[in-house]
Amino acid sequence: MDDDSAEIELLEQNLNKTHQISQRMTSILTNFDTRLVKLEKSILPLYNSTQKLKQRAHNIDRALLKIDEVASSQDGIAVEEGLVLRGPQLGQLDAYIDILERLNAAIAFKSSDADSRDMARLIETGAKKLSQLYTKLVAEGSSGSPPVSGLAFMLTEFPPSLMSSLTPLVAFLRTLPLPSTHPSHPAASAILNTLKDAQRGYADMRGNWSRKALEMHSRRVVDRAETLDGVAAGKEFSVWIDSLLRVTESADIQTEYTLLTELAPLSGNTLIASTYDTLLTPLLTLFTDTLSSLTSLIKRSLHKYTFHALSAFSALSMSQSRWESVLAKRGREGNELRDGLNAIRGVCLRSFPELLADLKLAAIGKGSDLSVSLADITISTVQYLNRIPDVQDAVGSALSALGDGNWRMGDGKQVGKTAKSNSVEVKEKVLIQHFVYDVMNTLIGSLTTLSRTQRRPPFGSVFLLNNISHLVSHLVLRPTNPNTPSLLSKPTIDFLTSSWRTAKAGYFDANFSPLMQTLADDTRDKTSGSGWKAAAKEKFTRFYDLLEEVGERHRMAKVLDEDPEERSAVGEEVVKLVVPSLQRFMQKQKEREFSKSELLALVVCNGLTFHQILKSISSCLLKKWSPGSGISTTSYPFTL
Repeated sequence: MDDDSAEIELLEQNLNKTHQISQRMTSILTNFDTRLVKLEKSILPLYNSTQKLKQRAHNIDRALLKIDEVASSQDGIAVEEGLVLRGPQLGQLDAYIDILERLNAAIAFKSSDADSRDMARLIETGAKKLSQLYTKLVAEGSSGSPPVSGLAFMLTEFPPSLMSSLTPLVAFLRTLPLPSTHPSHPAASAILNTLKDAQRGYADMRGNWSRKALEMHSRRVVDRAETLDGVAAGKEFSVWIDSLLRVTESADIQTEYTLLTELAPLSGNTLIASTYDTLLTPLLTLFTDTLSSLTSLIKRSLHKYTFHALSAFSALSMSQSRWESVLAKRGREGNELRDGLNAIRGVCLRSFPELLADLKLAAIGKGSDLSVSLADITISTVQYLNRIPDVQDAVGSALSALGDGNWRMGDGKQVGKTAKSNSVEVKEKVLIQHFVYDVMNTLIGSLTTLSRTQRRPPFGSVFLLNNISHLVSHLVLRPTNPNTPSLLSKPTIDFLTSSWRTAKAGYFDANFSPLMQTLADDTRDKTSGSGWKAAAKEKFTRFYDLLEEVGERHRMAKVLDEDPEERSAVGEEVVKLVVPSLQRFMQKQKEREFSKSELLALVVCNGLTFHQILKSISSCLLKKWSPGSGISTTSYPFTL
């Protein structure tokens, strides 16, 4: 038993030692594992760096291989030189471009200066040959006669077939070495000059092509301006301006600016701007020449071509923002539109005081003794005012620049000193109303003066009545342009109405007052006997004579010939004016020593019945009466 116990105790001791050894081994392995993790973290960056080094070594090997290939190809330089000097052939542009790319690559890796100079010379020659091809293709697309679509301008695109040939060519030209991208390249400066010349040639050709397309329409605008109405001529000029801007503007469609950005070999912003400036030069010259021709025509007879100037000014003003957008792309100062706008504005500003001066000057002329027709200044002024709404924006802008009242040759005040208004639009409309008032005031003053210069006042009164009636009818009651009444302020309408009443009163006074005065009482009416009867007979005879004279005058001088309704109203007023005086006179004679038979004998002896007298007074105006005509006595309720 003791032996067994001893063995068991020995086994327990060995087991404890084994356990202790296992714990130590576990601790050692754990520590070893920790160290391995730390080692892995330390080695990983080094491993990654080693991979990059391997990739770089591989790239170096490939570069060396390429250098060896380029070096081995130098034996074919003589052959490539012949191909370069011959220039790009039809359908072989890619092969030609490939030769120049190899030569450029050879210059980059070749150490010999002599070889670099030779290859640079070839590359420069190749760039010139490609530039010549570029110019040739652009010239093909910019030659011949521009297509014409009737009288309207047609915007044409660059030929698609040429565009497909130019696109890869331009793409390669943009990759050629330039001083900004390859400062050490021997041919960079020469290539830059070559491409500049090609780009300048492009601008010249496209600019002249666009001018040729617009020039025919420009000549038509100028030629037709002399025969067309001012507003219509202005609309044609506006359409032409729009066509010019559509050619030059940058938009979604293919215009000259978008085409330039696509086909320019040098695509830098500064070079694009200078090239665009060159392209615009022929178009701006055409614009300046066209506007100068129109301005010269207008200045030759400003009163005749006033609305040509106002319409042109309106067209230029409306396109001003588009012009500025176009001119801003050319990269330099200067605004041809502003110069042209100022020139045509100056002409417009002159037209307003000159119109008033012409109206005043018309009063100096001597009127005809018998003419009662409409004066030329009346017709032209009505036409002028009825056209203003068609160019109201231009008239308002010009009057605003001139100043309120300054159209009266400097007697007015500045716009800033006028009554306050809520907006520029209202202020300009008020200025137009002020101007229209001054026009009417000056015109009616001249017409009144002309009517007084006639040696026969009755004809002068009819002349004034007809002219003022025409103004009222065609500006207020039945205007040719429905927007014209909006330009007449209340003072203007009141002035026209007052002038009409004054003219009508003058007409009555000059033509019918003598009739009434012959029937008026005088000192002879207080006598009795044969003296009184002789005076009454003399008055009656004088009345008939004057009545005959009035009828004859009205057959010569047509009163309100273009307004039958108003003529009829005036005729009724004449009857109401004259007939009561005649009735009172005849009633007075009946109450005295004249018998009814004696009065009837007086009437018959003078060739008229009482009813014919009444009818003749109103019919003179209605153009129906003639001496000796039989008039029904039932037409009037008056009796002897």
